[in-house]
Amino acid sequence: MHVLVATDGVLDPEEVATFAAPLAADGGTVTVLVVVEIPRTLIEDMREAMGQQSPDDTLPLRTEGAAAQQATTPRSWLGDDVYIQRYLNDRLRRGAGPIVDLLTDRGVKAEGVVVEHEKPADGIVEQVSALDADVLIIGSYGQDAIHGVLGSIGTKVVRQSPKPVLLIRRSALKAGK
Repeated sequence: MHVLVATDGVLDPEEVATFAAPLAADGGTVTVLVVVEIPRTLIEDMREAMGQQSPDDTLPLRTEGAAAQQATTPRSWLGDDVYIQRYLNDRLRRGAGPIVDLLTDRGVKAEGVVVEHEKPADGIVEQVSALDADVLIIGSYGQDAIHGVLGSIGTKVVRQSPKPVLLIRRSALKAGK
């Protein structure tokens, strides 16, 4: 069985392992997914902040369209892709790492995956199909109303998932922490 765990880093690795390990027993695998939304305005803000350096220390940026203005970026700017990849790798390490490590220690084949998507719920649902998962595990907030129980992303995922969804109540939030 292929178990997909979608997390933002808040799920308790022990609780996830309690449910995911038995499901992935006998040669199954667990993929721990972190979907990250990176607002493109953030990149523009980073460029602007870096662009306040001396004009002597800049290189031209590619611009498109006849009305595009000449823009510059500092020589120290490694490029959007480099900074985005560093951020995604960090989110993967912090969000999926503890769960993957614990499952691996318990003898379960596990891997972490990070995906950038402008709509996290859609990104999760797309990965259920793309990774051919048999079941999806997500966290719930433990509140009263259905929207509050899952949050807006969880609600969308439960409604749209093509596979069964197992909800794990987030213990830290349950305890009021």
